[in-house]
Amino acid sequence: MTSSDYWDHDTAEQYDDSSAFMFAPEVLDPAVAFLAELAGSGPALELAIGTGRVAIPLVERGVRVSGIELSQPMVDVLRGKRPDLPVTVGDMAHATAPEEGPAPGEFSLVFVVWNSIGNLRTQAEQVACFRNAARHLAPGGRLVVELWVPGIRRFPPGQTAVPFHVGERHVGFDTMDMATQRGTSHHYSTHPDGTITYGASNFRYIWPAECDLMAQLAGLELESRAEDWRGTPFTGDSENHVSVWRKPTG
Repeated sequence: MTSSDYWDHDTAEQYDDSSAFMFAPEVLDPAVAFLAELAGSGPALELAIGTGRVAIPLVERGVRVSGIELSQPMVDVLRGKRPDLPVTVGDMAHATAPEEGPAPGEFSLVFVVWNSIGNLRTQAEQVACFRNAARHLAPGGRLVVELWVPGIRRFPPGQTAVPFHVGERHVGFDTMDMATQRGTSHHYSTHPDGTITYGASNFRYIWPAECDLMAQLAGLELESRAEDWRGTPFTGDSENHVSVWRKPTG
């Protein structure tokens, strides 16, 4: 059984609206352009594909995309928008690509974006996810992970939470346990009728160096790391990273 939270029907139906800032062109377009270039003419597999925020624009660019997603309601929303996009309902640490898509070992690109790998709340599952990604890649194929860098320097003694997003319709903050690397994201969303709703999601944060070790255990080699999809250099002050690991050809 996976440790991931499960997005139910109500959450899935509201996901696109409540996450509108993630669909903004300045956020989405650089990610789609980066991934499309890496995929080239080969097929791509998105882990935790959700409602298709990234996958659908990639398909519209001509990339053959398949997906793996734990939540059936999220897949239902995706299929309402793009019924021809093949998706396996299952755990991204262990599930296999859809039978109607390319077979494992044939993908030129596997990707997991917007911190979704942190939905797996144990280190063992996260290691298994890297291995599952590597199993799906063709020799020379690449795994891309978009992930935040834990902001624990922002936790002075006695502080229990730090904000990660403050917008007109959404405010979110994280609480974290430094001993277990587990945390909870708390979301407060304001709706057009003036009501405010609360939601929470649980995660395990991963350091960039820990990601590199997980990739190494999966037989992958670090190719590049930037702060964002536009290629801003990654530094000790970066709060996010887009990392690319390559499966050797030999």
